[in-house]
This record gives sequence, C-alpha cells and structure tokens, in this order.
Amino acid sequence: MPRRHDHRVPRNDDKAVVREVKQPAKLLDFVMQTLDGISRNKAKSILVHGGVTVDDRVQSHVDYPLDEGSIVKIRRHARPSSANNKNFRIVYEDRWIVVVDKQQGVLSMPVGAGSLNMKTLLDRHFTETHQRCTAHVVHRLDVRTSGLMVYAKSVDIQQQMTADWHATIIDRRYVAVVEGVMEQPAGKVESWLHDTDRMVVVSSPVDDGGKWAATEWELVEQAEDRALLFLHLLTGRKNQIRVHMADIGHPVVGDGKYGHQDDPGSRMCLHAFRLAFHHPVTGEALEFETPIPRFFGTALHHKS
Repeated sequence: MPRRHDHRVPRNDDKAVVREVKQPAKLLDFVMQTLDGISRNKAKSILVHGGVTVDDRVQSHVDYPLDEGSIVKIRRHARPSSANNKNFRIVYEDRWIVVVDKQQGVLSMPVGAGSLNMKTLLDRHFTETHQRCTAHVVHRLDVRTSGLMVYAKSVDIQQQMTADWHATIIDRRYVAVVEGVMEQPAGKVESWLHDTDRMVVVSSPVDDGGKWAATEWELVEQAEDRALLFLHLLTGRKNQIRVHMADIGHPVVGDGKYGHQDDPGSRMCLHAFRLAFHHPVTGEALEFETPIPRFFGTALHHKS
C-alpha cells in the first residue's frame, strides 16, 4: 500500500529540488529523471554525499524503493560527509556493501583506541547518513597501501562474501613503483610464504607452515633505476606483493620493512587500483578502478 502524505509539494529553492513520487521507482532512477541530463555517476555522487532525503530522511542507497506519495528533496551540490574526507573516498554504495578508495596511512580495522581506520570512518558515515548498520571488513589492505576495499554492512553479508572468497572475487590488481631495472616485460613470482613477525619465504609447505603464493607482474614503464608495474594477485597472502618483489631484487619504493629505502618515511608506492567481485545479493559482476596516484610518477622519475 502506498504511504499517505500531504500531497502539497514544497516550493523549490536555489539549493534543492523537491518532487512528489507519482509512481513507485528506484531512488537513483528517480534522481536522474528529476535532474534531467545529469550523468549516472553525478547522481550517485549526490546520493553518497547525503544530498537526497526521502520524507525528511537521508537516503543514499541507489536502489532504495520509492513509494507513491513520498517527497524527495535533492540538493544538486551536496557536500561530502565529514567522514568522506582526505582519508578515503566512497566509490560505490548500496544497502548491502560499500566500496572505498582508502588512502595510505589508514588502517583497515581499529588497532587500539583512537587509531585512524576505515571501520570507524565508515561507521561515522553511516551514522551521519542515518543508516542503521556498521562496517564489516571483507578483505584488508596494509596500512601503507592505498586503494580499493569492500566492506559489508552486516555480519551475514560479510560471512557470505568471505566464506568462499575465491568464488566471490573476480580480479584484484595493483600498481607499484619498484626499485631497479626489469629485465623482462612480464613475469610471475611463486614461492612458499610463512608469517612470523614478518612474512618470509620458505622452501616448502612443511617449513613452518608455509603457504603457496603467486604474483604476476607486467612492466608498464621503465625509468632509469625504477619501474612502474601492474601486479595481479593469484593468491592473497599477507604482504604478498611486497615480499615477492623484494625476493626478486625489486622492492617496492618506500617499503622500509622488506626493502632497503634511503627515505623510509616517504609513502609506499603500492596501490590497489582494480577490484572486481560478484555482488553477494544480486550476483552481478561489479568492477571498479581508480587512477594511478600522482605521487607514483614523481617517485618513478626521481633524481638520485
């Protein structure tokens, strides 16, 4: 049954467009139709930044169902929430999951009181946008690695995605600046890794519980003494790329733990630029990419 409302539509002002829903629709479609000519990405951005209210409640889900008689208010130039700041950017969000582009220096999960971490930042965003959910990590990135991550909005969805991660994930790719001159245009690193106080290469699975790890790499650009690579994870071990690249003599620039950096205080040049996975509810194949960070170009062509 449609919800009953006072059908008098408030007058539009300079900051918002107000419309009454005439027939059931999905929120994203309604926003695009109302703001005729707006792109899908711009409409999503308005939603993500809390620029749409339905019956005076902020709604950010692209597929939120609108009932006949609902009043929708759209601010064209919505500001990001205080959580959506220099520490991360929301790339995609619906009622079940959220995909973010995390900056380096931000933890995936809390470690101690007051730590800067994605879970806390997302929980704050959910509160500000009046969503009754919390963030549950599906996969992690190292604190000094930037890039794409997905979080679930419930434990059930998290468990569904992680129960068979190999079936959920379609593709994960990274870009990195590494030390040295690559002798081949592409290659594959395979080894057994074991996690002690730091991940190390071992000779077999029986050596301290070693786990098989494989990483493919492709040369994108070779500079004088550094290279820009695309990397494809075939397995998902802790610090896998960093360990593998260091093991073949090409550590990631800025990696003071596994490399030998002159300036370990600078940011590490490793970024998760591509993430593709099956949606846990719809089964749709979702694919996301982010640009190569500008800093990587500076690091690649540095002057010794």
